[in-house]
Amino acid sequence: MAHQHSQQFLNLVNDAKQRVREVTVDDVKAKLDRGESFLLIDVREDNEWDKDHLPNAIHLGKGVIERDIEQRAPDVSAPIVLYCGGGFRSALAADNLQRMGYTNVLSMDGGIREWREKAYPLTRG
Repeated sequence: MAHQHSQQFLNLVNDAKQRVREVTVDDVKAKLDRGESFLLIDVREDNEWDKDHLPNAIHLGKGVIERDIEQRAPDVSAPIVLYCGGGFRSALAADNLQRMGYTNVLSMDGGIREWREKAYPLTRG
């Protein structure tokens, strides 16, 4: 069930989306299928991660990603794909990573909800 977002939140997301590059769920699935090398980061909350997440993903919640990203991705040119529930929090996080100097960050539009709808594989727990 989709969350009802406030207009102010949507305005913030739409502003960030003007600056970030987005990728589709199908694009991310294809990258994984081809064995491309990139850092796949789930920016959702801990309880969301614990339920399920994309294969090969790591968890850096939106609340800590800016603090902890340099430990996981010291190379600011490393390819990174962020995802969340629907593509809003990942866009906000991507915008912040770009402000920190990361140059190859993508946000997965549609998020894990669309991934689930397409019955793509998930890792549980």
